Amino acid sequence: MFPIRDHNPSLKTPYVTYGLMAVNIVVFLTYWSDLQNPLLINRFFYEWAMVPRFVTKGDHLYTMVSSMFLHGGFMHLAGNMLFLWIFGDNMEEQLGHVGYLVFYFAVGLAAGFAQIITDPSSPVPVVGASGAIAGVMGGYLLLFPKAKIDILFIIVVFFRIFPVPAWIMLGLWFGIQLFSGVAVDAQTGGIAYWEHAGGFIAGMLFAVPIWLRLGGVEFWNENHGHPPHPDARYEFSKSRIPRIKR
Repeated sequence: MFPIRDHNPSLKTPYVTYGLMAVNIVVFLTYWSDLQNPLLINRFFYEWAMVPRFVTKGDHLYTMVSSMFLHGGFMHLAGNMLFLWIFGDNMEEQLGHVGYLVFYFAVGLAAGFAQIITDPSSPVPVVGASGAIAGVMGGYLLLFPKAKIDILFIIVVFFRIFPVPAWIMLGLWFGIQLFSGVAVDAQTGGIAYWEHAGGFIAGMLFAVPIWLRLGGVEFWNENHGHPPHPDARYEFSKSRIPRIKR
């Protein structure tokens, strides 16, 4: 199961969100052909990905930013861009273009530091925009806890879309990151769960000023946790599976 869209339409064009998506895609295309060559891709990642051991020693500090635009494969990139597309436009609308860009990099850096703190001597390169995007999701949860998120459930050949409140979907996602961060050894590589969790928490904290500016608890009460505008409506149609007569 995974989210495919929300019912929270943005009233402004999210130029920064689109720009971040474009940069991530273009950067990926510059090295995607090297992913099948372990020697080349390892050399590339050790130069541009965030390696906690290097950053802890004060080396390769620029990788705290460059790593936000690197991905380990097509599905890694696609998943991150989907989440950024769903949640980024509303945060950009509330923060403004420049404010949102600053917010994005701030939560991305906070997420990176969270990963380093958990294992400062790790030699495993960390790549992905997911830490920054987790921060966007954390801010979204604070501002729109009851916004509807469409979740696609796939069971073998059957699928169905269910709308759920953002607090359920994002709360479950955050809980999985915490549990996995505790259960999985960071040295084994794979997924940077603590980066996700740290970015999410940072996003909620950094979004507090805008939440207070909107009215804080009164903003929640006024809209019952929903966005301050009508939900987007999508048409659902049932597909018919042809039957073969015997």
